[in-house]
Amino acid sequence: MDETTLSLGTIDVSYLSTSAECSISRCKHSGEEWGECNSRPTLFRSATLKWKETLLSKKRPFVGRCCYVCTPQSRDNFFNASIPSLGLRNVIYINETHTRYRGWLARRLCYVLFVQERDVHKGMFAKNLTENVLNNSRVQKAIVDEASEPSAPGSFAQTDPKAISKVKKKARKILQEMVANVSPALIRLTGWVLLKLFNSFFWNIQIHRGQIEMVKAATEMNLPLIFLPVHKSHIDYLLLTFILFCHNIKAPYIAAGNNLNIPIFSTLIRKLGGFFIRRKLDQSPDGRKDFLYRALLYVHIEELLRQQQFLEIFLEGTRSRSGKTSGARAGLLSVVVDALFSNATPDVLIIPVGISYDRIIEGHYNSEQLGKPKKNESLWSIARGVFRMLRKNYGCVRVDFAQPFSLKEYVNSQSQKPVPAPLSLEQALLPAILPSRPNDTVDEGTEASLPNTRDITSEPFRRELISNLAEHILFTANKSCAVMSTHIVACLLLYRHRQGTDLSRLVEDFFSMKEEVLARDFDLGFSGNSDDVVMHAIHLLGNCVNITNTSRNNEFFITPSTTIPAVFELNFYSNGVFHVFIKEAIIACSLHAVQSRRYRNGTNGASPSLISQEHLVRKAASLCYLLSNEFTVSLPCQVIYQVCHESVERLIQYGILLVAEQDDQEDVSPSLTEQQWDKKLPEPLSWRSDEEDEDSDFGEEQRDCYLKVSQSQEHQQYITFLQRLLGPLLEAYSSAVIFVHNFSGPVSESEYLQKLHRHLISRTEKNVAVYAESATYSHVKNAVKVFKEIGVFNQTKQRRDTILELSTTFLPQRNRQKLLEFIMSFMVL
Repeated sequence: MDETTLSLGTIDVSYLSTSAECSISRCKHSGEEWGECNSRPTLFRSATLKWKETLLSKKRPFVGRCCYVCTPQSRDNFFNASIPSLGLRNVIYINETHTRYRGWLARRLCYVLFVQERDVHKGMFAKNLTENVLNNSRVQKAIVDEASEPSAPGSFAQTDPKAISKVKKKARKILQEMVANVSPALIRLTGWVLLKLFNSFFWNIQIHRGQIEMVKAATEMNLPLIFLPVHKSHIDYLLLTFILFCHNIKAPYIAAGNNLNIPIFSTLIRKLGGFFIRRKLDQSPDGRKDFLYRALLYVHIEELLRQQQFLEIFLEGTRSRSGKTSGARAGLLSVVVDALFSNATPDVLIIPVGISYDRIIEGHYNSEQLGKPKKNESLWSIARGVFRMLRKNYGCVRVDFAQPFSLKEYVNSQSQKPVPAPLSLEQALLPAILPSRPNDTVDEGTEASLPNTRDITSEPFRRELISNLAEHILFTANKSCAVMSTHIVACLLLYRHRQGTDLSRLVEDFFSMKEEVLARDFDLGFSGNSDDVVMHAIHLLGNCVNITNTSRNNEFFITPSTTIPAVFELNFYSNGVFHVFIKEAIIACSLHAVQSRRYRNGTNGASPSLISQEHLVRKAASLCYLLSNEFTVSLPCQVIYQVCHESVERLIQYGILLVAEQDDQEDVSPSLTEQQWDKKLPEPLSWRSDEEDEDSDFGEEQRDCYLKVSQSQEHQQYITFLQRLLGPLLEAYSSAVIFVHNFSGPVSESEYLQKLHRHLISRTEKNVAVYAESATYSHVKNAVKVFKEIGVFNQTKQRRDTILELSTTFLPQRNRQKLLEFIMSFMVL
């Protein structure tokens, strides 16, 4: 067999047929239409789609509806039955029909005419910000307090006019960096430039017309709007402002990190509405809390809200290096909540935003995932990045605006809920990891630690409220993110066809996985014939994919590159579809844990093929807690055990899990192992929720039922695929536990992270690791964070570093071994 291996980094895409080019061209310049695939059903379709075949390819799911539990009134606002049917629009496709003029000249100057007709003027934006902030009583008090600080221990505080004047100059200098000076003329010019640039390196930028209509309706409420997008690329800053500008919606003030405060570039950002803040709000250069800066920032945000300005805040704080949504950093969000509490504005409308790219302009974050320090941004790096972008194409972009909801309604609903204080990770997991240890991890006074009245002036309630709000927003924004073609292809190559596959088989699985995504009410960021879309995705993935041309039927053979950077990059893009299958993947790994435990400990006469549903749900919940820093499976207002229970029910509906016959269930009595399992987790973790509605049967006493796993080949292959999705995470965490066995502390956290990361990279280079992507730096950081939270490490602060040492609980080797066994029980080796 003659084979020629080709790398897509150098191959010309001339193998794309004319019809393919036309298809992608149509995708670029029109609304999306569903393509058909006449291929035979494959693994995904036969595994789960038979129950929902009648719904497929008929309508797109409408994503981003707000929570019916926390904001039921907002759910009915801005939405009507016609909204989902309004369809998609390519924002960067502009012609004469988008202007008031017609004719040859209008066609030639359509970009200029379109930009000129946008409604943007100076009166839309905030006025006298600097003076209003400086004259605020809170800022005046902070200035006096800083000027009155004693210069030496034991000296008396004195209010020196010169000191006050000096601090005022300092405050004004901070505000020069913080306050944006929006220029309508520059917004128009930038809009024209971005139309040119985006058309040169993006196929399209798709938005849903119905979502934009909801945003427009929200702007008519005369309330401040807060846009909270996921953060994946530096383009995010410009993308949202550009889309709003195109739809005559006022540009938001954008909170940007001071790492982007670069000469020339920073001036441009301020003119477009950006303002720079410190990455750590309370830290002054000498390491002390900077109360003056905090006061200036608080009053600045309050003044913007008072003047009904729009804000754009990135809750993650930094771009995601893993392709998944990072944990929330709610510092700036807390300022917005406090402004509402202080009646600076009657209400605030919150709008989570999902953004998806076929390929981010940065390409990848391999250098940082390999442990190299992040390079500081500079004017030269920005200019070089722009030139690099102009030479490449980055495919499609999809932006989804979730339904706006009232912050005031959310706060009021939270204050009326008698929710107990959330359990820590240590309280939730230790009883399952160390069942023989006395169950003293659950503090009986935990629930009493929060006031029963849920008073908004209570600091514990305020912190819990802000934390839950941030999780709520990020979960909604992440769920709104469309799945792109590169996400599906990368996922299939890593976790379905890691050894390679024929192009035709890859196309069949792509088509089926596309329908799987739709069946789970997630949307897609592409359309067209599956053959063409797959080739488009392979081309964008570049050197990460190899094509082998074989003589057998003249078929292309597609394999993922096995180099560490290539696998890291594929993992980044495959994580774009991770949130679609995560709940089912957790159940699949928990199935393995329950089955392997039954075989290891014996079944006491019970059928080895039968699995307790409640046991499976509890096992799945413990895995959710273990991997809670990697993803979120539920909203804060949901009970995690109910979510796991619903995931099991979904697999039953698919036919992957089968309910045992009544006669078989009567013959089964819970084994000693299963009876003891109920005692391993504290009582507050019962998955039967007392908060369920009275008409729900979920909270009723139910007899545990027993399940069997379907033995059909398609279902077994699908379970294997789901288990592989979590393989890299579980391998990273288990390797981190093994590394803890040789822990010699105390050691600084930064040093320990470097050593652990080198260990994982070494495993990968020696081909010991099953999944090379388990060695990414983000997995290392999250694993150590989990170990701190469950009590493996004690941490103490020393200056600006954290010192780690083993806790007394995990000092015995046997307890570390039990932690390793607990994690590895979920792994399919």
